[in-house]
Amino acid sequence: MSDYLITMEAAWVIRDVYTLDDAIGIAISEAGKRLNPSAKFVEIESGMTICPFCEQELAKALIVGNIALVGLTLEMKVFKAETEEHAARIAKSVVGKALRDIPLKVLEVEKI
Repeated sequence: MSDYLITMEAAWVIRDVYTLDDAIGIAISEAGKRLNPSAKFVEIESGMTICPFCEQELAKALIVGNIALVGLTLEMKVFKAETEEHAARIAKSVVGKALRDIPLKVLEVEKI
């Protein structure tokens, strides 16, 4: 049995927002409220991606018509899992219970 660090991506929709900074802040705040107290050990950050043209980091956020879609990165440690797949299922289950109706995707499973 091993310990793993699971990195997941969540898509968060924010309504009535005008700037990317506000959208990212609201998404992190709302996710934190939902994860506390049942899964307060999950780390929440704004997702980042690389621009294919200029190769600089960009926030995973988009605003159209005052509605934002924000990509959040969630990290969670899973202890004493049998395999990487088992650890990923545990993490998705724990976070998924707190963040109902929020799509989750496992990005990385790292053995610690």
